[in-house]
Amino acid sequence: MTYQHILVPIDGSEISFAAAKQAISIAKSFGSKLTAISLVAEDPFSGSDFYYSTAMLKDYIEEAYANAEKALKKVSDIALEQGLTIETKIVKGIVSADTVIESADELKTDLIVMGSHGRKGFQKFFLGSFAQDVLGRTHTPVLIVKQ
Repeated sequence: MTYQHILVPIDGSEISFAAAKQAISIAKSFGSKLTAISLVAEDPFSGSDFYYSTAMLKDYIEEAYANAEKALKKVSDIALEQGLTIETKIVKGIVSADTVIESADELKTDLIVMGSHGRKGFQKFFLGSFAQDVLGRTHTPVLIVKQ
């Protein structure tokens, strides 16, 4: 099986960069197109019980975009070191497994490579498993890179 288009979600964590390195290696082997996305919540406070100012929201959005751009730049640099180019995209919306899956479908990818922090027990219960949610909800093959 060959992969034509690989998607790698990046959140700026070391495990997401490890997943990117694995995706780059696979893309290099198969001559695949590679796209990295970073998710940015447009309103991370929706559903909150506290009031916040528009200035607070504006500051959050500016910082979130700057962090996403920085992480995607790092992935782009890693790919260039390996002789590959990578498309990068900031995806606005809800930071969720569904957003990753929708992006994969929209971009017509045939493999998702993502990192998993490998949380167990209470940590997994309280923090959830983003990678597990993607794996369980998509029809696209998923490669999980563990920390």
